[in-house]
Amino acid sequence: MDYVKGIFKARPNRFVAEIEVDGNLEIAHVPNTGRCKELLVDGAAVWLKPSDNPNRKTKYSLHFVENKGVLVSLFSQQANSIVYDAIVDGKIKELSGYDYHQREKTVDNSRIDIYLANREDDCCGMNFLIEPCYVEVKGVTLIVDGEARFPDAPTERGAKHLKELIKLKEEGNRCVVFFLIQHPIGKFFRPNWENDPVFSQTLNEAYDAGVEILVYRCDNHLEGIEFVPESLDFDLGQSFADGIVNDK
Repeated sequence: MDYVKGIFKARPNRFVAEIEVDGNLEIAHVPNTGRCKELLVDGAAVWLKPSDNPNRKTKYSLHFVENKGVLVSLFSQQANSIVYDAIVDGKIKELSGYDYHQREKTVDNSRIDIYLANREDDCCGMNFLIEPCYVEVKGVTLIVDGEARFPDAPTERGAKHLKELIKLKEEGNRCVVFFLIQHPIGKFFRPNWENDPVFSQTLNEAYDAGVEILVYRCDNHLEGIEFVPESLDFDLGQSFADGIVNDK
């Protein structure tokens, strides 16, 4: 189904946006609970996906917004699918070599986005999983001073996921937090200390505990989203612009 172009007008709440389409004001679902205030500004060009579900309250979903000359993906849940498919397709070298892949692994009271392991047969021919790896995916759309930053709003849930990864790591598992930059101009990652110092500090604690951090990005086109199979650099401290020299 083709996308429909519109002009962003307002966002009454986290879940919907008012979009002008062919001179008419339409209500579109926003599949991203982040603030996105730097992206969703009055007059911004957006691209909507029409819904063929007659029972939906909204006729469209907002998938892309034009910013700094590129398309930025606002479909946050799609980040999980993009990373999962890239792992299965062998496009992420750090996560290659696993022959078991699972979406949404329940651990205690949390759900980790991706679970990886290897199958092994015991002496009786029974199949079991070894070398588990837990991957939590975060989609990044905010660009500050040319850097991709996460989160764009405080996220208690995000910090909770990091603490769960720390616990799993302490139990002897491999754990990864994966930042997928969904704004194509982002080529470097830093946590957003200004907006969420708790998440940023917890990310540092996770890294110190042995939780791995991977940063990749994607290029967005109306014809499809392309995962770029090249890992990017990151820095866990605050930037010089924030007045603190980091020691990471």
